[in-house]
Amino acid sequence: MDMSNIANEEIERLEWCKLPGKRIRAAGCNARLGVHGDSVPLDLVRVTIGGQEGFGWSRINEQRAQELLGKKVDELFNNRGEVSPLHYDIEFPLLDWLGKIKNKPVYKLLIGDTDLKISVPCYDTSLYFDDLHLEDDDDAVKLIQSQALEGKARGHRAYKIKVGRGAMHMPLDKGTERDIAIINGVREAVGPEAKIMIDANNGYNLNLTKYVLKATAHSNITWIEEAFHEDPPLLENLKNWIQNEGLNVLVTDGEGNSAPQIVDWAKKGYLDAIQYDILHYGFHKWKNLGQELDKANVYTAPHSYGCVYGNYVLGHLAPLIKGFLFIEWDEINVEGIDGSNYIINEGKVEVPDKPGYGIELDHHFYSKMVEKSGWKLCKKLVR
Repeated sequence: MDMSNIANEEIERLEWCKLPGKRIRAAGCNARLGVHGDSVPLDLVRVTIGGQEGFGWSRINEQRAQELLGKKVDELFNNRGEVSPLHYDIEFPLLDWLGKIKNKPVYKLLIGDTDLKISVPCYDTSLYFDDLHLEDDDDAVKLIQSQALEGKARGHRAYKIKVGRGAMHMPLDKGTERDIAIINGVREAVGPEAKIMIDANNGYNLNLTKYVLKATAHSNITWIEEAFHEDPPLLENLKNWIQNEGLNVLVTDGEGNSAPQIVDWAKKGYLDAIQYDILHYGFHKWKNLGQELDKANVYTAPHSYGCVYGNYVLGHLAPLIKGFLFIEWDEINVEGIDGSNYIINEGKVEVPDKPGYGIELDHHFYSKMVEKSGWKLCKKLVR
């Protein structure tokens, strides 16, 4: 990529604030945490280089921003349009800026121009433990079924169900039986063609995992996520059991505080997909890891919960990795952000062919929020 005409442009201004965000429906508990609620603010940094603004998720502080002021483009990027590892902490706003300068979506910056329309499978990640107040399992099933159908009405054709009610919130036997009833109930509601994933947030053990998978075999689960804390002998046992049972279930992990060796274990066949968080792990690190996983026949399925920005950037990561499975879609409305260029249609996210990440920012509202509760640093002009 020719960067010569912008190589000497400098970071002139950096701004940060939190934008208020709200889920379309409050999220309940999972196997290890209480109610997640509906308030989901977005940390957003706006960078100005050569008079052009870009914006994206970042949690840099003022001290770090001060260090970045005056950095030139040829320090921030290499000649392939990739952000320098030294500046990964603002890689999202930088990539958005470069896309706007080059008038290209981020994915085209990194794979080159293409006429292909990018459409990426996604799943509704909103099916939490919203049923704990209900005594009757049938009532609980009906509630989660109704939520799954809300997702279907929004265009989803794949759904992730939180399980592990017996780990903390319910007695073990009753919680496990409710998990099973809800999995099978959601399958009945969404039909045989939909994809269903389950996520235990480490709330199961090996035997419970086998028990639930066997009891839901006819529901054709696509994957089980974080069944229990990563342990190679247990994961190998589970994988062998799945094969012997004739089940077509993937075993996935890596969202939270995963073991450092988890990628090596996946390459050995103990896991089918890695799920590091897209924002905290990072875009470029995921691109590099995903291409490494492709060579090992391991799938890529990044975690993206609790920040709407992840919904959008995953659409630009997906074309760079052959084994990319799904965008984890967390429906959140953030004041000042317009992501309506991203459309969910029949279970796939249509990624817009727009500059940068293809989302719009109400710059006036953002500036007001910066003044109210954020910070702004500007490079002093030399006269």
